[in-house]
Amino acid sequence: MSTTRPFSPGDRGPEPSGASGASESGVPATEGPDEGSAAAGGSGGGTVPSLRPVESVEAAASAEVSAGRQVRRLVLRGQSGVVPLARDFARQALYAWGWLPAATADQRAAAEDVLLVVSELVTNACLHADGPDELWIACDNKVIRVEVSDKGTGQPAPRTPHRAGRPGGHGMFIVQRLCLDWGVVRTPGVAGKTVWAELGAPA
Repeated sequence: MSTTRPFSPGDRGPEPSGASGASESGVPATEGPDEGSAAAGGSGGGTVPSLRPVESVEAAASAEVSAGRQVRRLVLRGQSGVVPLARDFARQALYAWGWLPAATADQRAAAEDVLLVVSELVTNACLHADGPDELWIACDNKVIRVEVSDKGTGQPAPRTPHRAGRPGGHGMFIVQRLCLDWGVVRTPGVAGKTVWAELGAPA
C-alpha cells in the first residue's frame, strides 16, 4: 500500500434519510468501531490507518479495533445526487457524535468545515474519477477523518499557483487549507484510490 502526500453548510438539523443507518435510496450504511487494518504514511512519518478493511482479511480487520473511534460508511457507487447525499450523511454523523448542534461559533465553523471537505472530496471524485465508490467518516475524540474511495487513476493535488479569481480548481486547495492533514492511499493490484482528510475539533 502506498500513500502520496500533497504539496505543501449549514446546521439544519438531522435529515430523516439515513438516520437508521441507511441512505434515502436504501443503500446500507454502517456504523461501528474502526474496521481499518491497512496503514499508510502520514505527514509525521507515523502511520495513518485506513477506515476501510483489507477485503481479504475481514476477521483480522475486525480484530484490530481502536477504542473510542466511531465509524460510518455510505456506499455511493451507482447513486445519483451523491454530493448532497454525502453531505446529509455526514451531517447526521455530526449530530450523532455531538458536533451538532453547535453551541458556539467555533463549533459551528468546525462542523461546516467537515461538511465542506466531504463535498469537495466527493465532487473531486465525480469530476476526475468517474464518481465515488464509498464515503467513510470517523470520529476519534477530537478528530474527524473523511475517506472517499474511487476507481480513478489520477492524482489529486491543489492547483498551483492558486488563483482565487479563476473558476474551478479550488477543491483540493480548500481541503489543504481546512484540514490537519490529507493524502492519497493506493493498494497495489487494486484499481483506484482512497483520498483521506482529517479535521480537528475546536479547542
